[in-house]
Amino acid sequence: MRGDSSIPKRAKELSATEVRRLGEGLHAVGGVAGLALQVSNTGGRSWILRVRVGEKRREIGLGGYPEVSLGRARERAAEAKDAIRCGVDPVEERKAAKAALAAAQRQGVTFTKAFESYAATKLPELSTERYRDQWMAVMQKHALPELGNMLVRDITRVDILRVLNPIWESRTETATKVRQRVEKTLDFAKAAGYREGENPAAWRGNLELALPAPGKIAPKQNYPALQLKDAQRWWTALKGRDGVSAKALAFQALTASRTGAVRFATWDEFDFNDKLWTIQPGRKSSKIPVSGRPHRVPLTNMIIELLDSLPRMGEFVFTAPRGGSLSDAALGKVMRSIHKADLMAGGSGYVDAQTGDAAVPHGLRSCFRVWVTERTDFDGDMGEIALAHNVGNKVRQAYDRSDMLEKRRAMMAAWGEFLGGVDGID
Repeated sequence: MRGDSSIPKRAKELSATEVRRLGEGLHAVGGVAGLALQVSNTGGRSWILRVRVGEKRREIGLGGYPEVSLGRARERAAEAKDAIRCGVDPVEERKAAKAALAAAQRQGVTFTKAFESYAATKLPELSTERYRDQWMAVMQKHALPELGNMLVRDITRVDILRVLNPIWESRTETATKVRQRVEKTLDFAKAAGYREGENPAAWRGNLELALPAPGKIAPKQNYPALQLKDAQRWWTALKGRDGVSAKALAFQALTASRTGAVRFATWDEFDFNDKLWTIQPGRKSSKIPVSGRPHRVPLTNMIIELLDSLPRMGEFVFTAPRGGSLSDAALGKVMRSIHKADLMAGGSGYVDAQTGDAAVPHGLRSCFRVWVTERTDFDGDMGEIALAHNVGNKVRQAYDRSDMLEKRRAMMAAWGEFLGGVDGID
C-alpha cells in the first residue's frame, strides 16, 4: 500500500553536534516534521519550518542558528504546528503583530518629536536663517512647554486652549501663529499615523467657538514712523547714499508706496508718456486683491528723474546685485544705517514719536499722511487714495470711480518739494 504523499517523510533526528557540522544547503533535522536548517554559501544559518497552512505552502522562519538552539527550534516548530491545527496562520499572525507594534510605536510619538519632524520639512521653505530661528522660537516658548512631552494621540482641545488662552488677547498675532503651527504639526502627525480623529487645533467649527476672532481683538499694527520734523533732514541723508536699495527707498518715500509694491515693480508697469505707474490687481506684494481696481501712481518730475538714473538690468526696476528683486530686508537696512549714522554724529536719530523705535520704510507712509493733514490743504481722501486705501463705504466705492489722478499729481509733487526742503501749503 502506498503512503499518503501529503504526509512529510520523517527525517532522521539529528543531534546538536551533527547540526553544527552541516554544510551549505537545506537540511531536515528531524524531531518535528518539516523543520530544516538553511545554510547559505556565506555560512549564515537559519531555521525554517516547511508546512502547509490551509491551501498554502509556507516557509516559516524560526530564527537564526546558533542564537536559536536545535532544541528551541524544535519547540518553536511544534508550537507553530499546534497553532496551525487550531486554525491560525503563524505568518499572518506575525504580520499582524508587527503592524500592531509599528502602529503603537507611531502613536507613542510625543508632540516635540512630531514638531521636529514637521519643522524639518517646513524650515527649508523659509527664506532666511533669522526667520527660521524666529519660527522655531515661537513654538519653543509657547507650545512645547505645555505640549512637548504629551503623546500626539492624547492631545485634546482642552490642551490647545491651555496653550492659547494666556496669550490670545494680549499677544494675538503670536497666538495665531502658534495655533496654526500646532494645527499643522498635528495634521502632519495624523498623516504619519501618529494620531487619529479630528484636529483639536483647527479653527473652523472648533476653536472659533471658544476664542474671539483674532481680527476682532488684535490691535492694528502701527509701524514706527518717521517724524515730520525729521523728514527733510532724513531725506538729505538718504540722498547722500548710493546703491539701488537707497534709490528704491527714495522712490518709496516719493510715491508713499508699500515696500512690496516697490520691490516687485517692473518696467512694463510704467508709462513715461503719460507719467504713470500702474499696479495691477493681484500683482505680487501689491496688497490689491484680484477683484480690486488697478492702483495708479502719478509720476512727478522728481520721480522720473530718479527712474532715469537707474540702469535697466532686467524686468525689475530695482534689481538686486545678483539679479531678481530686492530682498525684504534691503530697504530696512538702508533705513537703519541712516539712523545709526545720525546717532554716531551726535544726532537724535530717526525714531517714532510715540514708541521711540527706529523708523522703518513702511513708516514713511504715515509721515506722508501726517504731512497731508498738518501741512497742506489737500483733501484727506486724496492722501488715502495715494496710500492705496479704500475711501468711504462700499456704496461710495461702487459709484465713485475717480482716483483724482491729476490732483494727486500736484499733491505728490508738493510732497517731493517738501522733502527737498521747500515747505508745502501752510
